[in-house]
Amino acid sequence: MASWMSQIEKLIAPAVRASKVTQAVQIDRGVIGNTGPLAAGLTPHRRAVLFADSAGFAAAGAPVRDGLTNAGFHVETQVLPADPLPEAAVEQAIPFVQTLTADPDAFPVSVGSGVINDLVKYAAFRTDRRYLSVATAASMDGYTSAGAPLAEGGFKVTIPARAPIALIADLDVIAKAPREMTGWGYGDLAGKSPAGGDWILADLVGAEAIDDRAWPLVQDNLHGWLADPQHLMARDFDAMARLFIGLTAVGFAMEFHATSRPASGADHQIAHMWEMEGLRHGGRKVSHGAAVAVGTTVTLGLFDWLLAQDLTRLDVDQLTHTFPDLATQQAKVDEVIDHPQIAARAKVETAAKWVDRDVLKTRLTRVKRDWPRVQNRLRRHLFRQDTMIDMLRQAGAPTAPDDIGVSASHMMRTVRTAAFIRSRYTVLDFLKEVGLFDQAVAHVVGRLTAAPVNGAAE
Repeated sequence: MASWMSQIEKLIAPAVRASKVTQAVQIDRGVIGNTGPLAAGLTPHRRAVLFADSAGFAAAGAPVRDGLTNAGFHVETQVLPADPLPEAAVEQAIPFVQTLTADPDAFPVSVGSGVINDLVKYAAFRTDRRYLSVATAASMDGYTSAGAPLAEGGFKVTIPARAPIALIADLDVIAKAPREMTGWGYGDLAGKSPAGGDWILADLVGAEAIDDRAWPLVQDNLHGWLADPQHLMARDFDAMARLFIGLTAVGFAMEFHATSRPASGADHQIAHMWEMEGLRHGGRKVSHGAAVAVGTTVTLGLFDWLLAQDLTRLDVDQLTHTFPDLATQQAKVDEVIDHPQIAARAKVETAAKWVDRDVLKTRLTRVKRDWPRVQNRLRRHLFRQDTMIDMLRQAGAPTAPDDIGVSASHMMRTVRTAAFIRSRYTVLDFLKEVGLFDQAVAHVVGRLTAAPVNGAAE
């Protein structure tokens, strides 16, 4: 396995040079002390607004503020409560937008992890501002991405924005983050395995070709980044650095591909359903990374089941003839989604990826012909579900629906619904097209929840 320092030279430094926005990424011990001088070289103005929540400010706010002050900045702080956690929603970002609108010369500095970074990213984009991100945890992959995954009108979407002009990740700070946050980041990174599987299926049916730039940046390095998860719980600096580098590289892959496809598939669609529901467990909101970790185990279970099937025996004509038309699909949206605004958006997403029966027949013919080759590729690419469950546990991440307060019936309802909320083609769409969705989902949900699951998903 390459050392994390060599990965910075071989992966992160070239990505920075190729980025249209990000000019610097510093990942090392003690680099928080570089915040002031780095910011001074990025903006001619000497007014800064430090955005954080109270947990992020406690982790790194004081040294960032002091470093900016020593570099000649007048620093204003805007700190949200960390309990309850700030919402990943456009509405939560509006005060940040207003603060920046009131001072056209203010330089935004985000101090925190996922939600704060996304709120500042959105506010900076809305006010046509560059911003600096100071990471406080290896908890998610969005630091260097060009999108802000926020709920808008109750529906979570990735809103186009701009990546930070610079990112500082002090490993001394990152290693002190709560262990559960590191588990969330590991879960988010683990989700790239099934997301890659989804992309292989999309490429097979002609829905979306694999990108030869974003794919290797993530998938060629994923096994190394996920290796030795037990060291993360010991706050080992090398393990922390590898995890953070992986999350950072994924962010760049999303920028280069101009979508979240390199990072997000059915695992995230499942997670987004829970996030839109405001899922809580143990009196706390379930984090994005925790939701993705469970979504990953579910999705890998679907792949495990799929890989045991012989798709060379598909009855293409019968499947094509019986596949529901768009009106039937959209009626199903109303049946499984209670929230009117979410249902309306889901119908738009469903229509965007719907294909007529001629296209479906072409897809199924291709699947029947090419399945042995693609089956072997998926087997080489994917982690098995049991292997991933063991790795996630070692990293301190949740693995089963019950770990985040989701029952068997809730899990079934989530998987039924998840395919409708994104136009992205995933294993959920593939299973529907080959007529195996109900069987696969019943098997996987029953196995993960240790409960019999009844009811058709379609």
